[in-house]
Amino acid sequence: MHLVIIGNGISGVSCAQAVRQLDAAARITIVSSESAHHYSRPALMYLYLGHMRYEHTKPHEDWYWPENRLDLVQARATGLDTARQQISLDNGQTLTYDRLLLATGSRPRRGGWPGQDLAGVQGFYGLPDLEQMARDTQNIGQAVVVGGGLIGIELAEMLHSRGIQVTMLVRESRYWAGVLPAEEAALVEQQIAVHHITLKLNTELKELLAGAGSPGRVRAVRTMADQELPAQWVGLAIGVEPDLTLAQAGGLDTGRGILVDAQLQTSAPNVFAAGDCAEHRRPGPDEAPIEQLWYTGREQGQTVARSLCGQPTPYRRGLWFNSAKFFNLEYQTYGRVPAELPAGQASFVWQPAAGGQLLRINYEAEGRRAVTGLNALGLRQRHDVWERWLREGAPIEHVMKHLREANFDPEFFRRHERDVQRQFQLQPAALT
Repeated sequence: MHLVIIGNGISGVSCAQAVRQLDAAARITIVSSESAHHYSRPALMYLYLGHMRYEHTKPHEDWYWPENRLDLVQARATGLDTARQQISLDNGQTLTYDRLLLATGSRPRRGGWPGQDLAGVQGFYGLPDLEQMARDTQNIGQAVVVGGGLIGIELAEMLHSRGIQVTMLVRESRYWAGVLPAEEAALVEQQIAVHHITLKLNTELKELLAGAGSPGRVRAVRTMADQELPAQWVGLAIGVEPDLTLAQAGGLDTGRGILVDAQLQTSAPNVFAAGDCAEHRRPGPDEAPIEQLWYTGREQGQTVARSLCGQPTPYRRGLWFNSAKFFNLEYQTYGRVPAELPAGQASFVWQPAAGGQLLRINYEAEGRRAVTGLNALGLRQRHDVWERWLREGAPIEHVMKHLREANFDPEFFRRHERDVQRQFQLQPAALT
């Protein structure tokens, strides 16, 4: 079997590694135009901050690939012929495959604003974006980030580290309003203020303005309220969208992403898709059609590998979780914690008097009162403990009694379990 993988992100590499473990004879070719080797996307920020060098972002040494007979090709896939089972590359090479995995990832979404093609205006997703940002933010004093979310606040922190004045434009009434409940958003907004980032809520971008003395480069933005904000660089952090260029060139069925079945097979024989670019035709309960997380990309790559090696397995995401860092504020979420409390759910929120931390536990309001989700800010929790509680449907009373088991903070950090338990007894839960 010759397996060709387009994309060397976590989905493509996880598939290649799993296939190699299951099939020692398989020929595996990984194609990527972005970089010669697989690297960690979450580490890109730390390259800009100067905390890491590029070689530190590579999970594997360069010898790993030939040692495991994984052929790396740095080129752009420009054409897909599913009838002939061939991939065309921009270096003139043509690859014939027996099985093909499209792990083409995402690309930054563009908003369609006048002036968004000016120099100094960009999104942020991969290594080329980092290289462009590093060039274009040299010797500037002011920047604007359009949008919030995880990418927006990463960009703000990166710019702030170089002494650049940053203004964030967020159209909602609070930070990341579609994801975070109000109390969590308020904590993040405090972090933004402490780091002297100007956060403008309920503010939308109208257009980007070019400088008179430097045609073609951004000098300012104008909001829908006709406020002009100076900016020599603008980051568009309005989300990402699946990269469908190759899939559409090959005539595959697409929606927002490349449409796949339960085993992640596309509409073409012997062609699979995984990771950010894949859209599930029939997602499971509480699962999104498109999942753009590191761990879901890894699991999807491994699911494809099993199908390729005679062990077809339907993809199931399992427990939802994510983690991030808002400047100095660590964030973990497990299970279901939507921005607005669903019907039939209760929510207990603990915050210390001194502020700066938060623990939210959602649970069923009636019956077993099983926990359904957790948000932790400024507190480290053990993944395996919360995974067990959520899978077992542990009652909130059991979780409170054994809360100390979930603590993952360093040994000499202050412990808060007793105060959390006391407040749970005294504070009525917020019911729908």
